[in-house]
Amino acid sequence: MTTELRALRKEDWNVWYDTLLRAFGGVPEPAEERELWQELTEVDRSIGAWDGGQCVGSAGAFDFRLTVPGGAVVPAAGVTMVGVAATHRRRGVLTSMMRRQLDDIRSWGESLAVLTASEPVIYGRFGYGLATHRLSADIDTTRVRLSVPPGADDVRLRYADPAEVLDACEAVYARRVPERPGMLARRPGWERLGLLDTDRHRDGASPLQCVVAERAGDGGGSEVVGYTRFRIKSDWGPGGAEGVVRLSALEAVDPAAHAALWRFLFDIDLTGSIVAHRLPVDEPALHLVSDIRRCALGVKDDLYLRLVDVGAALRERTYQAPLDVVFEVDDPFCPWNEGRWRLIGDPKGATCERTADSADLSLSVRELGSAYLGGVSLSSLAGAGRVRELRQGALAEASTGFLVSGPAPWLPHGF
Repeated sequence: MTTELRALRKEDWNVWYDTLLRAFGGVPEPAEERELWQELTEVDRSIGAWDGGQCVGSAGAFDFRLTVPGGAVVPAAGVTMVGVAATHRRRGVLTSMMRRQLDDIRSWGESLAVLTASEPVIYGRFGYGLATHRLSADIDTTRVRLSVPPGADDVRLRYADPAEVLDACEAVYARRVPERPGMLARRPGWERLGLLDTDRHRDGASPLQCVVAERAGDGGGSEVVGYTRFRIKSDWGPGGAEGVVRLSALEAVDPAAHAALWRFLFDIDLTGSIVAHRLPVDEPALHLVSDIRRCALGVKDDLYLRLVDVGAALRERTYQAPLDVVFEVDDPFCPWNEGRWRLIGDPKGATCERTADSADLSLSVRELGSAYLGGVSLSSLAGAGRVRELRQGALAEASTGFLVSGPAPWLPHGF
């Protein structure tokens, strides 16, 4: 039979989602987690591939708001739940879903698409470029000390039920969103993702714990200025306690609160290390530790980004230095982006329109996606032969303009 693509219907969600789980190994999810993903799935933005009555492929696109350089929070399609049945590999099912999905995203007026990739090799051919990295750390807190800035001692910390302080924690998170490119403004329902606490999430550790940081407010009360969520994995060795603090999240509105929360994690009794898997690459706590070599740092790829509408996307962000550059863009999968675009921008805003002028730089939409959030430099991509300079000086001008001068791009959680 011919494989047919069609919009997902609510009554087909369970079959559609089971197809996805099978493509990722077939391990069933806890009911609580499955129910949350069902609620978060935007049916009218999801598609399935069907072979007769059998679902053989899935793809969805969340309606996100993403921070871009300059602090604007703009619409972006969060590509997710992409899978193809092993029985239907190499039949063009994935390509047809990506084709349909990008056409849909364009029709919705969204200039950006983003995803996290289970297999990065797949998505480059559809125009997605690696735009952010994440940092992991395994800090030996028996040997590493933490110094804190002035004001940290004025921050009051207290344990709290994660659900009871959820609104206050989300208010802290919302204040942070415009400050860092790559962060997602959480839509209703997404705040529950960080509270999932099934046996799978615990993996032998404690239930999810939460500590909030407070400071006295002007009216005499207290204000939540930060929070951390974590679990403790108890362990004992020949020398005594060797528990592990598994960090889930940490957000704070200022350096003092941020450092106070990290100091708390360092000082938890009966533990000897902190393990974190999703920190920004410029995590400030790394400048407070006494021995960076005992923090066992690692870097992984994270958010992949695609410009669905080159002109609109380049107009939505600002540029840290003035630039006036003509790009020759190659984009065979979305040919409406191909051709020359003149970008004129500075820290206040930008214009980007089609032009017949001679090109200054030649690159594919994939490289534009990598450079878009300012964490990957056009100069670095040129060093790999992925960007060609056609006018002397254009590469330095564009590379300087695209980079961010503030916090590095970072995706705070997966989707």
